[in-house]
Amino acid sequence: MAGLDRIKKRVQLAAPVNRVWRAITDHREFSAWFGVHLTGPFVVGQPVTGAFDERLSADGVMEFQESMGLTPSPVTIPDGPTVFCTVIAMEPEHRFAFRWIPFGIDASVDPTTEPTTLVEFLLEPDGDGTQLTIIESGFDDVPAHRRERAFMMNHAGWAGQAENLARHVEDQ
Repeated sequence: MAGLDRIKKRVQLAAPVNRVWRAITDHREFSAWFGVHLTGPFVVGQPVTGAFDERLSADGVMEFQESMGLTPSPVTIPDGPTVFCTVIAMEPEHRFAFRWIPFGIDASVDPTTEPTTLVEFLLEPDGDGTQLTIIESGFDDVPAHRRERAFMMNHAGWAGQAENLARHVEDQ
């Protein structure tokens, strides 16, 4: 599936780099804008667990899939904390990276064997604000039967999360 290996979103934020860095690397702040309740801090080399907030529903996800032109697939929303991601890098005020299972709530996912993608947040000062680039790569390794769905769901998801992050850092 050519062209479906990498998502790249660039967003200009009206907040300084140190504010954006705190919003993406402090687990409490990340939880606030991302819609997940993380149970502990981000530490390089360590998995972070969390639970989705109550706004995420299986019916809502299936409707969203349909609105994107996908045939809805069943999803499984974990009842409690589960591994959200594993932190790969924290280069202060420059790069934050983690690995996770893309569209990991797809009911066909086996978390013990599913390949992960790499999510990177790259920050650059831009005047009084920050140029943030969000990159998710490695979709070519996702099993073929769910690759397009995972890519499309995460592509749309990062657009929404970039908006959430902008509201979070610009409103404070």
